[in-house]
Amino acid sequence: MDRLRVQGGQRLSGDIPVSGAKNAALPILCASLLSAEPLVLDNVPRLHDVDTALQLLARLGVRSEREGDRVRLDAARVDSVEAPYDLVKTMRASILVLGPLVARFGEARVSLPGGCAIGQRPVDQHIKGLQAMGAVITIEHGYVVASAPRLKGTRIVTDMVTVTGTENLLMAATLAEGETVIENAAREPEVVDLAAALVEMGALIEGAGTDRIVVQGVPALHGAKHRVMPDRIEAGTFLCAVAAAGGRVTLTHAHPPGMDATLDKLRESGAVIECGPDWIRLEMNQRPRAVNLRTAPFPGFATDMQAQFMAVNCVAQGTAVMTETIFENRFMHVLEMQRLGADIAIEGNTAVVRGVPRLSGAAVMATDLRASAGLVLAGLVADGDTVVDRIYHLDRGYEQMEVKLASLGARIQRERA
Repeated sequence: MDRLRVQGGQRLSGDIPVSGAKNAALPILCASLLSAEPLVLDNVPRLHDVDTALQLLARLGVRSEREGDRVRLDAARVDSVEAPYDLVKTMRASILVLGPLVARFGEARVSLPGGCAIGQRPVDQHIKGLQAMGAVITIEHGYVVASAPRLKGTRIVTDMVTVTGTENLLMAATLAEGETVIENAAREPEVVDLAAALVEMGALIEGAGTDRIVVQGVPALHGAKHRVMPDRIEAGTFLCAVAAAGGRVTLTHAHPPGMDATLDKLRESGAVIECGPDWIRLEMNQRPRAVNLRTAPFPGFATDMQAQFMAVNCVAQGTAVMTETIFENRFMHVLEMQRLGADIAIEGNTAVVRGVPRLSGAAVMATDLRASAGLVLAGLVADGDTVVDRIYHLDRGYEQMEVKLASLGARIQRERA
C-alpha cells in the first residue's frame, strides 16, 4: 500500500495545470449508457474512481478506449443491467448508472453504494424520483431493483439538495415520455457540465445551474463529443497549499467562475489572487489569517474544501470557527491533524481551530478522499517528515498530486509501505 512522505517548510512556486473534474467525469461516463452511438470525452482525469467507472461500464457491456485524456465509449451492445456489489462498494457514484439503465433499457439492478465513510448519503431521493416517473422499485438483498416500460415525465421535488440525485434524475428524464421538472435541484457546476454533455447528445434541457431543471424527453439520444470541465476542488486544494506554505502559483486550464466561495475565503485569509478566463494566480507572502466558514450546497462553500481550509487555519493567525452542515462524519481528519500539533476542538458539527506558528511532522492516516488532501497540506507546513498512509483515498480524486506539488518545490515523494 502506497504512502506519501512530506518534508515541510518549503515555499511553493510555479505553474500547475488543473485536471478534468472527477465529479463531472463520473456522471458523464455513465451518460454513455443513454445512447447506442459513441460518446467521446476529452479532459478525462486518470483517477482510480474513473478506472472503477470504466470497469463498471465494461461489466454492463460498454466498450471503452482510452488515449491520453480522451475516452471513447460505445454502449451499442449493453448486455447486462446489473451493477454488482464488488465494484459499486468502492465508489458511491456507481449509483449513477441506475437512471440511465432504467431510462434506456427499462430495468436495472444496482447494488447499494459505498465510498468514503464521511456520513450518511442515502439514495432515497433517487428512488423517490424514479418512482414518481413510473418506475417500480424494490430493495432485494442489497440491490436496488427497478423496472419501467418507459419512464413518464412528471414534477419531482426532492426533500434535500442532492447532487448525484439530481444527476440521476436528469439523465433518466432525457428519455422519459413528456416533460420532467426537477425542483430543488443541485446547482453545482458539475451538474451544469453533465447537462451540457446531454444536450450535445440531443437532450432538451433548460435551467441547469438553477434549482429548477426542465427536461423534455426525446425518443433517443445520439453520439457526441464533450470536454470535461476543470476540477474546481483540485484547483482549490493547490491554492490552499500555497496559502498555507507561502509562495506563488499559477493554475492553468482552470475555471474561476465556479470557485467564488473558495476564492473569497482565500482572499480573506490574506492571499492576493488574480483570475483570467482559464487561469488563477495566487500569491501569499505572510502567515495566513484565520477564516471562519460554513459548508453549504453550491454556490455556498463546498464541503469538499473543508479539510484543506482546516490545514490553512491550523497555521493561521487567530482562531477560526468551521461548521460542517453536509456530512456528519467529515471531521475524522481532526484527530490526525492533532497528531501534527494542531489546536482543534470539536463541538458537535463545529470545529474551533486555534492557529499555531508551525506544525510538527508525524505519521498520520487518511480516512477519506478530501481528508487525505488536508493531511498532505498540513505536512507541507510541518517541521520534519510527515508520512500520510492509506493514500489510495487520495488517488481516487487527485491525478498525481505529489508530482504536481513537487513541481512547485515541495519535498514530497511516494513510497511503498
